[in-house]
Amino acid sequence: MSLDSQVDQKSASGSFARPAFSFPFEVIPYLLSTADALIILVSGMTSGLLYHWVTGTPLPNLTAYFAVGLIASFVHIVRLGGRGYYDFEIATKPGVETVEILVSWFTTGLALAFFAFLLKIGIEFSRGTFLIFLLSAPFGLLAQRKLTKVVLARAVAQGSIGRRNTVLIGARAEMAALNPQDLLAFFGAADVTQFVLSDECDREQRCTSDLATLNSVSDYVRKNNSVDVLLAVPWSDAARIEFLREQLKLLPVSARLLPDGYVRALSNYTPSAGQRILSVEIQRAPLSFAERAVKRAMDITISALALMFLLPVMVFAAIGIKLDGQGPIIFRQNRKGFNGREFVMLKFRTMTVQDNGQVVRQATRDDPRVTRIGKLLRSASIDELPQLWNVLRGDMSLIGPRPHALAHDDYFEKVLGDYAFRHHVKPGITGWAQVHGLRGATPTVDHISNRVKMDLWYINNWSLWLDIQILFKTFFEVLSRRNAY
Repeated sequence: MSLDSQVDQKSASGSFARPAFSFPFEVIPYLLSTADALIILVSGMTSGLLYHWVTGTPLPNLTAYFAVGLIASFVHIVRLGGRGYYDFEIATKPGVETVEILVSWFTTGLALAFFAFLLKIGIEFSRGTFLIFLLSAPFGLLAQRKLTKVVLARAVAQGSIGRRNTVLIGARAEMAALNPQDLLAFFGAADVTQFVLSDECDREQRCTSDLATLNSVSDYVRKNNSVDVLLAVPWSDAARIEFLREQLKLLPVSARLLPDGYVRALSNYTPSAGQRILSVEIQRAPLSFAERAVKRAMDITISALALMFLLPVMVFAAIGIKLDGQGPIIFRQNRKGFNGREFVMLKFRTMTVQDNGQVVRQATRDDPRVTRIGKLLRSASIDELPQLWNVLRGDMSLIGPRPHALAHDDYFEKVLGDYAFRHHVKPGITGWAQVHGLRGATPTVDHISNRVKMDLWYINNWSLWLDIQILFKTFFEVLSRRNAY
């Protein structure tokens, strides 16, 4: 099958047949480093037991040997990890990185010996045990790496692991130059979803055609939860690269520019070589797999506890809304969430209207549309409590940029170039902007611009500790009732 027909087939289908179970490739570095740590720890303790058993001396305190193994594993993993040898791309290459592993391990051993001499703690460990430890551990490390490559190769071939949701966008000539070995090195899989850019020479026509292709890319990314986009275009085509970067910022993905044919020729690149793969990161993914998992665990735990403890408050609020007049208790409105996907956000109804269309008028101070019970609920932010259910479902997060009505979203995206970056994380019940008083209506572009700056700072500086700080600040912000109307 030719490349042209292969690309057309993949672009039209949007995805490949997938196995029943798909193992996320993001956890591979954590699994490999954990396996190395266990091998080193076991080697350290068994070396002590073996030496003292053979020599007939009393068995030592294994706690000290465990501590040495822990230090050795930390140093070894940091050295290998810093050079990328736990990364998925290198882990799937066929050749075992024998020299790199041996050099890392024996330099780690020399460092341990040096510090033991410097701190005068070497007398607590026998030299025989240390030599056995130094010589035996590499066998386990190399065997583990070889076994890992065999298992990963089978998993990739079976489609149960790999970057199948990764997207490759490129010029026809550059994509034709990438063979299956290149794709395996770059993606960890020989089959990837490919989108071909236009060959038109006229820049205006080309951008129009490219925009249609990128719309298809956006649909695929949102449908398949893709997190990685790679570009295969000539590095000399700066205008096209800049155009692609501007369009991809609408998506919460990592975007990397692959070396073109000329750069690969200059660097003598070969897919099976052990060197790091050269690529230029033109857009960073907002959160890593581990960070998303930590944030999600926090969302589920706190939202579930909050729903239980605040249930009486929510029941009284519902009764008050029902007694105050006609209309539903819960107000539903479509909002944009992570990756621009729409969801239905829940709030206690506080107004006589339920706008959810092309025109949505924001609430203002002393707004006559606000009901009597609604004023109380809005001033205490109780009207936002049903969104805990949105958090539990995964539509929202506890902390993140506040979502806006679709009508406002569409307008803000047109007037603010960086507004789309807010969709790189899940929207939140509260956020960095809200705890700094930027809540309520956004009557001018300056208002929303300041809020977007706060949201982008939060996305670029996220940490678990930052989320915890925002939660505490939100409590005091609610008590102050600043801009709550």
